[in-house]
Amino acid sequence: MLRKILLTAALSLPLQASDWIMLFNGKDLSGWTPKIAKHPLGENAFDTFRVEDGILKCEYDKYPKFDRKFGHLYTNLSYSHYILRMEYKFAGEMMPDAPSYVNLNSGIMVHSQPPQSMSLDQGFPVSLEFQFLADEGKGRRSTGNVCTPGTNLEMDGKLITQHIVQSSAPTIPANQWVKIEIEVRGNKEIVHRVNGKEVLRYQKPQLDPKGAVVSTKELFTAGAPLQLTHGHIALQAEGQPVWFRNIELKQLESSE
Repeated sequence: MLRKILLTAALSLPLQASDWIMLFNGKDLSGWTPKIAKHPLGENAFDTFRVEDGILKCEYDKYPKFDRKFGHLYTNLSYSHYILRMEYKFAGEMMPDAPSYVNLNSGIMVHSQPPQSMSLDQGFPVSLEFQFLADEGKGRRSTGNVCTPGTNLEMDGKLITQHIVQSSAPTIPANQWVKIEIEVRGNKEIVHRVNGKEVLRYQKPQLDPKGAVVSTKELFTAGAPLQLTHGHIALQAEGQPVWFRNIELKQLESSE
C-alpha cells in the first residue's frame, strides 16, 4: 500500500511551468488536508487550522492540552520544481505543555512524504523544513533555517547530516508579518529567501538512511529512492499559534 501511495504522489506532479497561482483561496481549506498526530488523516482536531478574515490560522484555544499533537496541513498535490512565497506571523503564546523549543517556532515543509503514508502517531513528516523563528530576547535566533526530519542534504558537494543548518537571516521580532520565499528545483537545489534576500542555499535533498530524527525505514522498504525529487508542501502546527497569508506558487520548467 505504501508503495502505491508513493507512486500516486509522483504521478500527481504538475510538470509544466505556470504563472503564479494561489494555493490558499482566503476562504476555506480547499486543496489542503490536515494530519495531526494521534488523529486520523483529514481530521482537523480541535479546529487547529481555520480561516478568519482571509488569514489561514493555526490556533490552540480549543485544546485542553497539547499532548504532543504535532500537526501539519498538506497540499493535496505533490510538487517538484517551483517557487513558493507567502507571509507568516506568530500570534499569542505557545501551549504550556509543548516542548520549550516550540516557542515562536513554526515552518513549512517541502519534499514531504505523502500524509497518507504517515503513521497515526507520527509527529513530523519526512521532509525538509523552512523554519520560522522569532526573537525570544536571548540573543541571535535567525529565521529561515533548514531542519531535516528524516532527511539529509548537501552543501558545496559535502553531505550534511546535522538536523539544523542556520541561515544568514536576521533575528526578527515576534508579531510582525514576514515575507518568505523558497525556490525548489527538484533534486538539484533549494534556496531560502527572507524579506527578499537569499539567506540559505543547499543541494541534493535526500532521505536519511539512518532515520536519525524521523524513521525512514518504511519509505525505503516501500521502494522510495534515496534522492528526493518531489513531495508535498505542508504548513506546520507544533504548539505555537501562527498565521499564514498570501500563499502563492509558481511552477518552474524542469531541466532534469
